[in-house]
Order: sequence, then structure tokens, then C-alpha cells
Amino acid sequence: MGLYELWQGLLSQGWVLKTLGFAVLVGSIMALIRQSGGIEAFVEFLQTKTGIVKSPRSALLLSYFAGIFIFVESSITSLISGAIGRPFCKKYSISHAKLAYVCDSTSAPTCSLLVINGWGALLLGLIATQITLHTLGGNAVDILFSSILYNFYAMSALVMTFLVIWFDINIGPMKRAKYYQKSEDLLSITTTSHLRYMLVPILSMIFFVFFYLYQTGEGDIMAGSGSSAVFYTMVTTLFITFVLYVLFGEMRAKDWGRGALRGALELLPIAFILLLAFSIGEVTSMLKTGEYLAALASNILDKHFVASIIFVLSAIIAFATGTSWGTFSIMIPVATPLALGMDADVALCIGAVISGGVFGDHCSPISDTTIISSMASACDVVEHTKTQLPYALISALIALLLFTLFGFLN
Repeated sequence: MGLYELWQGLLSQGWVLKTLGFAVLVGSIMALIRQSGGIEAFVEFLQTKTGIVKSPRSALLLSYFAGIFIFVESSITSLISGAIGRPFCKKYSISHAKLAYVCDSTSAPTCSLLVINGWGALLLGLIATQITLHTLGGNAVDILFSSILYNFYAMSALVMTFLVIWFDINIGPMKRAKYYQKSEDLLSITTTSHLRYMLVPILSMIFFVFFYLYQTGEGDIMAGSGSSAVFYTMVTTLFITFVLYVLFGEMRAKDWGRGALRGALELLPIAFILLLAFSIGEVTSMLKTGEYLAALASNILDKHFVASIIFVLSAIIAFATGTSWGTFSIMIPVATPLALGMDADVALCIGAVISGGVFGDHCSPISDTTIISSMASACDVVEHTKTQLPYALISALIALLLFTLFGFLN
């Protein structure tokens, strides 16, 4: 009965339904792109005609830079990075776990640094509230951009990912990660392939997520709804694939429908995992786990270690709840008065919240970005979580040392 009421409450929330719908529609679009032959044309173009991709390193770097340049929404970032890199897994025997690590390590870190997106909207709102409550000096935008300069985890994660790709660094479970044939690699495709069959859907996703953020924000992209934007983007892109593939004669309407259905069914388990992840996050929220940990830590803090403890605490909360945004909502109202009361740097402490939230979310097996990165890369969620954890911990250690250093300098 309790589980029924929990799910009933979750499924009555629009953002949950849209996120689950997004996960299913992603499967349809990716299956149709594969069926159209667009992926094969894309691989041939990059290898034969441009020579950009000639090795596993250049293939992963392509996904890496795609993850950095597409910073509008973390789910879209992971999805497109995975779609671009996935065909090269087969070509160069790159492990799906390595690709998933690249996708995950460039999505949330980039979105939390380049905040012209929903991340920035949330953080601005939380900071503005604290300005009103505690009469902070300056404005929300200034404080936000100052705190971004202290987002040490996101910076170290991006540098670490680049080094891992460039020097082919494999540590821990990643040493044992191998490429293995996926069932979708064996699907038959059309005999004629064109680059536009992959590029048009992907470019449509990039354009329409901005468009729907603008629409849902009533003219302000940073005030738009991320869950609505990605869901409407997937619906629109699915319609575009119908026009592109069926009306232009690439496939019959029946084949399009079968491909879309097959792709949706492939990702139904992912949608269920997301629902379970949301359920766990809701339970921890009901138990007020974050508030308890914050109150416990506030009693044992020293001024110079405030930012470091806030980083660790935010990471624990994000890992336990699987949400960086929820962590921001819990910890910024805690960190701001704590920093003021102990005469610590407010921007540094907010930066510690952002870094800790991204790190915990990055490592959490119940995080939507972890699940979507695994999905986009055709990697098992558990394998992805285990293989990326050592790299994330190294980046987190670097961030922790920097927060401690700046705690003494400020």
C-alpha cells in the first residue's frame, strides 16, 4: 500500500511523467536512426571524407567535445554524446563503459559550469531567495558567477576525462571493461545511407530543447522547464523522423512504426529504473536525510573547513538521493546562513554545494544522468557506476583539497 501511494504521488507529478516519457521516446528515436542507416553514413563521413576520427582516442574526443558544446540540458548532452560515440565502439572496440564515463563526465559538469540553462535558473532562484532572507550584498547573478569559479569538482572532472581519453588511462574496474557485441548492432539497416538521417534528428534535438525552454519560460530560457523541454523535444523529433524517413521514401510507415515501438520497448526497463530511482529519492526526502546531515555537521565545523565539509555533505546527500538539483535545494539554504554566521566566503560555500551535488549525482547509481548516460552508451548501469567511480573519486579528492586551501586563503 505504501509503495502504491508513493508511485501514485510520483506519477501525479508532471515532471516525473515527462522524464519517463523522455526515456522511452529516446529509445524510439535511436532505433529509427540506426534503422535508417544514418549512423553508418556518419561513421563513413568522419573516417573516409574528413579523417577526423582515425583512432579510439579521436572517437572518444568527439563525444567529449560534443558533451562540452551541448550544455543546454544534461540529459540531452548525455544522449547526443552517446549517439555520436556509440558507432565507434564497434569500429574501434571501445568499451561501452568508457563511452558512458565520457558522456556522464561531460554532461552535468559542463551544465553546472556553463549555466545558461535550467541549472542556472534553479541556482539563481535559490541564491535570490537567500539574498532576500539574509540581506546579502550584491545580486544573485554576481554571486552565482562567483560561485561557479569555485566549482572545482566540475573543472577537475572535465580535465580528468580529457587526460583519461588522451593517455588511455584505465584504472580499477575500467581495466576489465571490454567492448561486447550489442543486439542492436546486428539489426538490418537500409541499403542506402545518408548523413542527414543522423544529423537532422540530432540537430533537431539541440534546436528544439532551446526552443521549448524559451517557450516554457515565456521568453526567458533560464526560466524554462527542463523536464517539459526535453519531453516536447523528443515528441517533435519523433515526428521529424517520420517526415524524414517515411515521406522521403527511406522506409515505409509500417517499418517506421515497428522501429519506433521496438526502440521504446528496449528502454522500458530504463524508465522503470528511473521510477525506482525517483522513489528512493522521494523516500530520503520524506525522511529529511539531508536536513539531518546538515544539522549534524553544523555543530562540528571550523571556519576554515566549512567549504570542505559542505562539499562532502552535499556529495553524500546527492549520492543518497540521486539528484544534484534536490541537493542544491537542500544545501544552499543551509550553506548560506552557515557561511555568514561563521564569516566564511559565501560564494566559496555555494560553489562547494554545486561541486558536491554534481559529484554525488555523478557517482550515484540512482541518478537520472547516470542511468541516461548508461542508456545512451548501451552500457549496464552497474558496470558504468563501478568503472567511473575511481576517476570521480580522484576528481573529488582534488576538489576537496582546493576547497580546504581556499578555506584558509579566504
